[in-house]
Amino acid sequence: MIIVLVVEDVSSERELICEYLRQGGYSVIHACDGNEGLAKFELDKPDIVITDLVMPGMGGLELCRAIKKNTPAKVPVIACTSKKQEIDRLWGIKQGIDVYLTKPFTKEEILHAVQSLGG
Repeated sequence: MIIVLVVEDVSSERELICEYLRQGGYSVIHACDGNEGLAKFELDKPDIVITDLVMPGMGGLELCRAIKKNTPAKVPVIACTSKKQEIDRLWGIKQGIDVYLTKPFTKEEILHAVQSLGG
């Protein structure tokens, strides 16, 4: 079974993403910020990571760089952020982001993004 790590500081959004993924047949682990996300990544070895970009402490881009730098296997990273916090997509891709979603997104969009990365 594919394991997806969801890193999101807003609990309602984190719960919604996790529920969408469970309904799609994925095993889900979650974290409230980038620091907790990196610890769970190292412990649980997920197949795909979905992260918010703007979080207190370690943000999603920093988490993505840490994952890509320290992992021999290329673990895909999906970045989610709101339009008001949108970053330059090309710059994000250069940081290692594989798919970029803008909030709000639908269940179909999140499942398609995971499936497109081999999930």
